[in-house]
Amino acid sequence: MLKNSKNSLFGLPEEVKFCKNCVESNQRFMGSAQLNIKKDDTKEGVDFDDEGVCLSCRYFEKKEKFNWNDREKELKDILNKHRKSDGSYDILLPGSGGKDSQFLSYILKYKYKMNPLTITWAPNMYTDIGYKNFNTWISNGFDNILFTPNTKVHKKLTQLAFKNLLHPFQPFTIGQYNLAPKIALQYGIKLIVTGDAYVEKGVGGKIHKEKKTSSELYSIEKNKQTDIYFGGVHISELDKYGISKRDLNQYLPITKEKIEESGLERINLPHYINYNPQNNYYFCVEKMGFKPNPDGRSEGTYTKYSSLDDKIDCLHHYTWFIKTGRGRATDDAAIEIRNKIITRDEGVALVKKFDGEKPKKYLRDILNYLSLNETEFEEIIDKFRSPHLWEKIKGKWHLKHAVWK
Repeated sequence: MLKNSKNSLFGLPEEVKFCKNCVESNQRFMGSAQLNIKKDDTKEGVDFDDEGVCLSCRYFEKKEKFNWNDREKELKDILNKHRKSDGSYDILLPGSGGKDSQFLSYILKYKYKMNPLTITWAPNMYTDIGYKNFNTWISNGFDNILFTPNTKVHKKLTQLAFKNLLHPFQPFTIGQYNLAPKIALQYGIKLIVTGDAYVEKGVGGKIHKEKKTSSELYSIEKNKQTDIYFGGVHISELDKYGISKRDLNQYLPITKEKIEESGLERINLPHYINYNPQNNYYFCVEKMGFKPNPDGRSEGTYTKYSSLDDKIDCLHHYTWFIKTGRGRATDDAAIEIRNKIITRDEGVALVKKFDGEKPKKYLRDILNYLSLNETEFEEIIDKFRSPHLWEKIKGKWHLKHAVWK
């Protein structure tokens, strides 16, 4: 755990560094789905080597030398191990209907001839384009379980997470991750396939040792089930907000003991197949009928094909910009630089132009969902501006450090 200081909130390093190859900074950290988060706690973030290059960029250099044919053979061996001949589901694929889940489900079913069950934890508030893409996904030949959590409970958890952690996506992320193993066990499925690849995104400190498979399915040790927080509030205190332990059942992880008994495992497909977000987008437009953001680009970035499902998506990226000084455009540009789609100079210019753009399109809906007026919203936002990143000049907030400075 990184240590806090007077000048740095969330345990972030006081010395701000930017990767010399991409646009990522050392301020990025993990913590999205952690159930033991109290106020201002984080897990490790981006690591840099002695030459000032982030480990994710170094990983992409290694990717160029991978034998992808051998890796695909490994994938086929794993899939064959779990393939069923009785018509039942042999893999579980969590997804929203976005470009990545559409891509993964298509190749698993139509290329590798698996029988996937797809599952979706419903967004806080569907966007029109997100709901259209979700229906397009299912209409291409996939069975799906859409789980919609209790709106009253989920909304309250989201309000607490925003006010206490400036993390409005925390309840969604926790629910999304912890639902998958439960559904898999209910259907007798022993393999969960995801598109998550932290090694490519630069998070997790020294997590860059690749894992082919994992049984660490967001489970928890039995003796730690009482040491859980939601939105910075201990589970024993949530009854003050009208939330009982019974209301939290679908958010809670199953025990490690149950995972080990079941033999359930998870693989990350990017370990076996070389692809990138932009290629996934073009693939899904052609094969599945996927539609991009009708506005031409998403708020806070220059791309038009990622994180389109939820009206709170834009707020999620904006809050990370407030806490870390790096936002949605930084995420997108870093990946595209590593994939040699754009240059670093182009990435820097795009980050300068779009990073930190305040959500406008769905702001009224967001404020209503959080039960806040705009003044209250801004006051909460400003409480989470770390002094080592932000300074106020003539009544306006400015970043002290930026990749273009």
